[in-house]
Amino acid sequence: MLLSETFGERITGLVAAFDEVTIEVAADNYLPLMRQLRDQPALCFEQLIDLSGIDYSEFAGCSGGRFAAVSHLTSIAHNWRLRVRVFAPDDGFPVLPSVTEIWNSANWYEREAFDLYGIHFDGHPDLRRILTDYGFVGYPFRKDFPISGYVEMRYDAEQKRVIYQPVTIEPREVTPRIVREEAYGKVVSGRG
Repeated sequence: MLLSETFGERITGLVAAFDEVTIEVAADNYLPLMRQLRDQPALCFEQLIDLSGIDYSEFAGCSGGRFAAVSHLTSIAHNWRLRVRVFAPDDGFPVLPSVTEIWNSANWYEREAFDLYGIHFDGHPDLRRILTDYGFVGYPFRKDFPISGYVEMRYDAEQKRVIYQPVTIEPREVTPRIVREEAYGKVVSGRG
């Protein structure tokens, strides 16, 4: 296969399943490999069509770390698609190289992965939140983020501004009310 011949041991995994090819690469080799995928005429992946962050913390079949960035590339010249996965080496503070200098389209995708997963992209020109507000605490797509969040916001008419306060959810017990016929489950004679 062309990818194996070109990159050799720089690819830590290669899977072809469901008519899609996925390669896995170490964070140290990520930026040069992505540049070569774009610039080498035999490959010519001109477009990055998607990049997303993933939290693999509860996924048993994963050999890498907790956080990864997955890129989807397209070669228009060859009519090929490729998925590239790279794991951040540190789960406590995930950092990966930015590919915005290779593909401009990575800009907002990397900002989204930073905002939702906390993956920092080294070399990104403007890495700041894009979907949550600037005062947001935490990263909502991480699997350890609480469903209710940490704070809630509301408009305070007296202060005439939006305020943040700790989430207050009172526990409640919901007991379903079941209504059944008296003869439910009993065999009635004469019916057949």
